[in-house]
Amino acid sequence: MTQPLGPMNRPPTPASGSATPELRVARFRRHGRLLVWPAAVLIAVAGVTGFFYDNLPWPWAKDWMLVAVAALVVLLLVVLPFLSWWTHTYTITTRRVIERRGILVMHRRELNHARGYHVAVRRRILQRPWGSGTLTLSDGVEQPLRLVDVPSAELVHEVLVDQVEMSQMLAHRDGGALPGQATRPSPLLP
Repeated sequence: MTQPLGPMNRPPTPASGSATPELRVARFRRHGRLLVWPAAVLIAVAGVTGFFYDNLPWPWAKDWMLVAVAALVVLLLVVLPFLSWWTHTYTITTRRVIERRGILVMHRRELNHARGYHVAVRRRILQRPWGSGTLTLSDGVEQPLRLVDVPSAELVHEVLVDQVEMSQMLAHRDGGALPGQATRPSPLLP
């Protein structure tokens, strides 16, 4: 889906003073290569269980013990890492960056674009071949928001810088109001 572009290849800005809707720009998770080890464990457990089922060397061992141990290993080393990866999402909208994480208890953290922040990209040696990296968003007031192991880190960096720039331009144009808020006259002026 593409947006119509205005001058200088930017989306058209809404009229001055009008409410700007909050649109989702991107939603993503950590890089999927984190799931390689859980997938390898799942394949290994399935192979070992299939080989030893009805073929256990001990006369006292039962097949249900083998299946129970295999289920426990799959739960701890496959299902829980997958759920941890699946429930940790980053969302970039036209107004803010939202981090959501947690399996049983949901944690949510937001950072508004209009406040402005510094974006630092760190790419380790194992992240470079896949184009991923860790982005740190620091506004100088709160604890920095870290987007860990983001796929296409350079593209996400560009999107964040563009959103901060656009949000600050809209706030400046509307007299300092945050995007989406109507401007109010100062109570000191008649």
